[in-house]
Amino acid sequence: MNIHLKQIPAEGIHLEGEEAADFLDIDESAIKPVGQVEYSLDAGISGVGLIVTGILRVDVELECVSCLKHFIYPIHVRNFAAQIELRGPELVDLTPWVREDILLALPAHPHCDWDGKTKCAGLRLKDLTVRDSQKTPNAWDALDGLNLNRRK
Repeated sequence: MNIHLKQIPAEGIHLEGEEAADFLDIDESAIKPVGQVEYSLDAGISGVGLIVTGILRVDVELECVSCLKHFIYPIHVRNFAAQIELRGPELVDLTPWVREDILLALPAHPHCDWDGKTKCAGLRLKDLTVRDSQKTPNAWDALDGLNLNRRK
C-alpha cells in the first residue's frame, strides 16, 4: 500500500479503494484474510512528515477457541492514524502501519458466537457449574485450631 508524495497537494488528498490482502503477510493457520482490504484515508504533508488518518476494513477467517470451527470476523479500524517521517523517497509504503492496526484489532480469544446470532458448540467457563461438596475438606479449617498466642 503505497502513497506517492508528489501526488499530494498542499491541502492533502483523500484516497479510497481496495487492495489484495496478501500484503498483510499473515502467516498463521488460524487467521486468513478473506477478500480485499478496503480503505478510506486522508493524507497530508506537515513539515517533514506524512500524516495519514482514516478507516480500514477487512474480513478475516478465524478459528473459534472453544469449538475449533472456522468463521468470518469483520475487522473495522475506524481510527487509523500514522505519522511517518519523510526521508527522501517519493514513495511511502503504508504496509507496516496498516498491518499493525489490523493485527491489533484481532480478538485475543476468537469465539464463533461473537455476533450473538451463532451458538457455539464448544465448552465455555461460564457454562461450568461448581458444586460445593461436603466430602472435600476445607483447607482453611486447619487454621481454626492454630494457636498463635503461645506462652512459655
